[in-house]
Amino acid sequence: MKKVTEGKTKICVETQQVVNKKMPSFYNPVMTTNRDFTLLVLNALEKKELTIIDPLAGTGIRSLRILKELKPEKTKKIVINDIKKGFKEKLEQNLELNKLSKEKIIIRNEDANKVLNTEGHFDYVDIDPFGTPNPFLDSAIRALNRNAILGVTATDTSALCGSYSSACKRKYWAEPLRNELMHEFATRILIRKVQLIGAQHEKALTPLVSYATDHYIKIFFESQNNKTKTDEILKKHELYKEKGPIWTGIINNHEFIKKMLNQNLEINKKTLKLLKILEEESTIQEPFFYDLHEIASQQKTKTIPRKEQLIQELQKTGYEATRTHFNENAIKTNASKKELIKKFKKIIR
Repeated sequence: MKKVTEGKTKICVETQQVVNKKMPSFYNPVMTTNRDFTLLVLNALEKKELTIIDPLAGTGIRSLRILKELKPEKTKKIVINDIKKGFKEKLEQNLELNKLSKEKIIIRNEDANKVLNTEGHFDYVDIDPFGTPNPFLDSAIRALNRNAILGVTATDTSALCGSYSSACKRKYWAEPLRNELMHEFATRILIRKVQLIGAQHEKALTPLVSYATDHYIKIFFESQNNKTKTDEILKKHELYKEKGPIWTGIINNHEFIKKMLNQNLEINKKTLKLLKILEEESTIQEPFFYDLHEIASQQKTKTIPRKEQLIQELQKTGYEATRTHFNENAIKTNASKKELIKKFKKIIR
């Protein structure tokens, strides 16, 4: 056992060289950004006294940080659950370590779907499994209050990003794309799958914040009980170059991300960097981006202009252009490919 600190929260965890689902419970430092984003999203919501459920809590670090780092009035009730043996005792030790009262907390040590189906309805439901979120989506969506937020994490990116195309078809009912666009394409496949499950319950699930980093994809959805909006969402499920179908609508709400940036929470530098890039790229609503290495290959040149220079050149002539977190060698713009190549050639000349 060792003691680690994440944000302002301490936790005693078991140590293991390789993270795997056979561990009693595991702490994965790579997922710190995932948990940072949960705090940022909840803090940016205008609503107070939130009811929250963390049905796949692992060590419980996400819930502990919600209780420790958000203002007390933000949380009315939080259900913390994990099926692993000894979870309740270990969580209680970590509550004591952080001097947290059990007043707002319900601790469960059961199957996640059972807890989602029996504990009522919630303003925030977080689904963060080891692998695909599929087994928990129906129960999670059923557990949403009116005007709630659903957080969904998928770590099976090998399927979503096209390494295992048949697995993607089985799990996500879509054909993946295996090229420079694959991470954004995978994000849009995941969004569509969650929306389809939501549509079964006449719940319109609109992406509020979406990103792909490290080995996972994270989406935060706004949920509304509205048949008309649900039908409108389904109209934005389309094929792209005979691949997909995918969600073709907006994946990041620019105004909401600005609210997330304007906070005084303790988050790491990696999270802040990612959030700033999301704020930039969410100003452009068109899907996808241009990989500069791919453009250079098509133009049969080894010379590639600096990304910042090309962005400035496009902005000078009235186009929108930004970085994208999906690909560090790419830019997002509302300029046509023809216009982009024109600026590309101008710079390298």
